Amino acid sequence: MKNKNTPINPKLYYSTVLVVIALMLLGLFAGNPLLHHLGPGYLTHGVLVFFLSICLLIYPLYKSHFFRIIIIVVASTYFYTIFFLYPNTWSNFIFLCFIPAISILFFDKKLFHLSLLLNTFSIIILFSYIAIVDRGELYSYIREDLIGNIINFLGSQAILYFIFYLSYERLKKQKLYYEQIKHSERLKTTGQLAAAMAHEIRNPLTVVKGFLQLYEKENTYNENSKRHFSLMINELSTAEQVISQYLSIAKPDKDTETELVNVKDVLQSVTDLLNTYGLLHDNKIVLSKVEDGYIAASTIELKQLLINIIKNAMEASKVGDSVVVTSECKKDLIEIKVMDCGQGMSKEEMESLGTPFYSLKSRGTGLGMMICYNIAAKYKGTIHFDSVKGKGTTVTIRFPS
Repeated sequence: MKNKNTPINPKLYYSTVLVVIALMLLGLFAGNPLLHHLGPGYLTHGVLVFFLSICLLIYPLYKSHFFRIIIIVVASTYFYTIFFLYPNTWSNFIFLCFIPAISILFFDKKLFHLSLLLNTFSIIILFSYIAIVDRGELYSYIREDLIGNIINFLGSQAILYFIFYLSYERLKKQKLYYEQIKHSERLKTTGQLAAAMAHEIRNPLTVVKGFLQLYEKENTYNENSKRHFSLMINELSTAEQVISQYLSIAKPDKDTETELVNVKDVLQSVTDLLNTYGLLHDNKIVLSKVEDGYIAASTIELKQLLINIIKNAMEASKVGDSVVVTSECKKDLIEIKVMDCGQGMSKEEMESLGTPFYSLKSRGTGLGMMICYNIAAKYKGTIHFDSVKGKGTTVTIRFPS
């Protein structure tokens, strides 16, 4: 989980950074044994303090993965440099043990593992140097108890991993909770809108539709006029269907009778229905590795969910492309995947799915996906999207078996 766009509290961040820079400057000027005879070592120390300070100060402006790697590399070089420059300062070894803690601040899993691996490799080289080359001349406090120091180092890395794991899992749960709250707010907003408007709009539509049906049957109108009446009736039926979708979101039927539904049978039925629709654009549905699996749900609502998802995949596909559908039993879950090779979606587009009035289709209302989310949540299922712009989309639907 990469939180590249995690907001930073500027006041807290810069006050902390200024304290860190002040401590580095104290180490450079206060009681530094190399200060009295300036040489390459002291200059290297000063240059690293300067570069690390600049990196920390400008980080909020360039919060990229690459810049984070730069900060970790510069900080690691700084701590290893002062360890070699000041061998009499025993506490420097503590900083080497906690170098991976820098990557914990970014909550980047890959970066943390990379930092942990590189630091372990560097410490192995360091201990080998002390044991074979130095032989306790400068680093006697490490050479005298090499095994103990190795154990302490491994213990510190285990503690860091434990801290990172707990923090990372908590962040994942918080992110999931935040997404659930956002989805609940969408449902609440749409429900209030639907309850306020649906009935008021539906009543006059029914009256107008009734009169048009009456006029359509009269012989006083010619065929051309009747064709216009038929067209208007169809459009009114479409409007009524949209209003019905609003009502199903505003007042979902929680008392729908459930039954044991065979996912394989439902997928076959939906495929037979939509293959005819796919003929319009030379698209077809390929059922690959579809296993028997049973879930407790309403057959009608499960079909509605799958029809919406598969139909969207077909509409996103290019002419002649196929939509691949799979169904597997994984432990206590039934996992259904719908894969297309269409236009794909960006991360921002995927996050907006299920939002009222948001649709990637020119005539879409965005209500279809919201209803799909409702149906999945009703039967304790989940819907997850994996998509790359220009390379297609995979929709993963999971239900308890």
